[in-house]
Amino acid sequence: MKRAPTHSYPGINLGERHASAHKASEVVTFGFWVFLMSDLVYFGLMFAIYITMIDAQAGGPGPHELFDLKSIFAQTMILLTSSLTVGLAMLALKYNLPRSKIILWFGVTLFLGLSFLVLEIRDFMAMVEKGGIPQRSGFLSVFYGLVPLHGLHVAAGCVWLIVLGIQLRVMGMTDLVISRVVRLALFWHFLDLIWIGIITIVYFGGLTYG
Repeated sequence: MKRAPTHSYPGINLGERHASAHKASEVVTFGFWVFLMSDLVYFGLMFAIYITMIDAQAGGPGPHELFDLKSIFAQTMILLTSSLTVGLAMLALKYNLPRSKIILWFGVTLFLGLSFLVLEIRDFMAMVEKGGIPQRSGFLSVFYGLVPLHGLHVAAGCVWLIVLGIQLRVMGMTDLVISRVVRLALFWHFLDLIWIGIITIVYFGGLTYG
């Protein structure tokens, strides 16, 4: 009786169709998890600093004057939907669907990621017009050190989506490309996790305690 292959690293189980790719990427995927956890530690420190600085507004504008909840809600729905489309791309990979399906869902994810960035940049510009600039207060300094950092990660993920889409088209479903697809999916879901922390601690927390 043939035994199913076992996999030693956490991540999507690609199954027997991609067993060689799964095995070949064990070490590098574990290393990528280490990177994500180190990034999580950094974000955790930024969250802790933000909590201590919510009231350090120095007479400047605070959360109630600066935050646009409608825009934040739209950004949240966009980013959560993009996590769904990444998941659909991974399912297409797992069940060996044509690579065009993966590229399609990556394209949708890219569109959603760019839409998120447009709304976020628009919010930053509106905050600046209201006097919400980084040097105005400790609260704003920490805000601009945390939230745009997440946006920078999303921008990097969008670039990664473009590059990986080209590699899928040119190189095909090689073990190396499949490994990169897995890591991109992990990275994108990580961004959603951080965003949940941002809307909970930065935005809702700021409106509650600021």
